[in-house]
Amino acid sequence: MAGPDKSARLSVRQLLDASTAEAAVEPVFAADEVAPGRSLTLHFSLALESGELVDSNFDAAPAQCSLGDGKLLPGFEQVLLGMRAGEEREVLLPAEQAFGPTREENVQHFPRFRFPADLPLERGLMLDFADAAGNSQPGVVLSFDSEQVSIDFNHPLAGRPLLFRVKVVQVGAAPSADDEDER
Repeated sequence: MAGPDKSARLSVRQLLDASTAEAAVEPVFAADEVAPGRSLTLHFSLALESGELVDSNFDAAPAQCSLGDGKLLPGFEQVLLGMRAGEEREVLLPAEQAFGPTREENVQHFPRFRFPADLPLERGLMLDFADAAGNSQPGVVLSFDSEQVSIDFNHPLAGRPLLFRVKVVQVGAAPSADDEDER
């Protein structure tokens, strides 16, 4: 019996290599698994590495969202992928997958005279600023003296690993266009 035709095998491999190079393979999720676009109801908590609780809804009503709707950070969404109702996970996310690294360019320095003279500045004080579009932007006083005030506009959890605990309560189909219009 003759062996397999090596030229045919080579052309099949070339075909496979060409097809995977052009398009990424999309994972397939079961109907009851968390997947992009599907609605979900969940309980979650966020804590610092030390265990200090930052936020939690385990003692309240569960949150509702659709995976990919922008309500959750991409790192949190990655943890949720493939989970089913009733499943619980706890993952330590590095800063890059949570609120990102602290960026020096997000620390701004302002002349002291731009702040009201009667404003009692102190390190850690959160102030509300308006960006160029008029949107509210919180900033934290890092340091100040009689000449200058340094404000940190990084997210307060930037640069910090976070312990993300989640329990999926319910997984549903992707919301319809009518559901989106009602929001």
